[in-house]
Amino acid sequence: MMPGAAAAAIFKALLNHGRAGRRAPRPGLERKEPMADSTGETPVLDLLANMTADSVAVSSLDPEALILARIAALVAVDAPAVSYVMNLGAAADFDIDPERIRGVLSAIAPIVGTARVVSATTKIVEALAISIETAQP
Repeated sequence: MMPGAAAAAIFKALLNHGRAGRRAPRPGLERKEPMADSTGETPVLDLLANMTADSVAVSSLDPEALILARIAALVAVDAPAVSYVMNLGAAADFDIDPERIRGVLSAIAPIVGTARVVSATTKIVEALAISIETAQP
């Protein structure tokens, strides 16, 4: 499964799990084991998936607002292109109009600065190229 598809699956599963508007974590949400104790083949990706799942579980935002907020945060921290892959994949899976993402970039430019927005735009293009490369057989 591609990283964007995995993130979208996590978002969809948690958002459709009856948490509509709740701020508290879903019942039974427990702290995950530390990465060092992970026995899976992808411990870092597993850790990131768990962190994402936990943040989605406690958020009161709808899927679109959640994904747009995450993209804005990526811009603010000057995240690498690969960080955009998961979130842009989730945005596509939730049918978020690319114009909404451009709107977020425009809205945060005065706060984070033009250089961060230009950097993010370049990284978004790189992320799309990564997604295309990984989708090819």
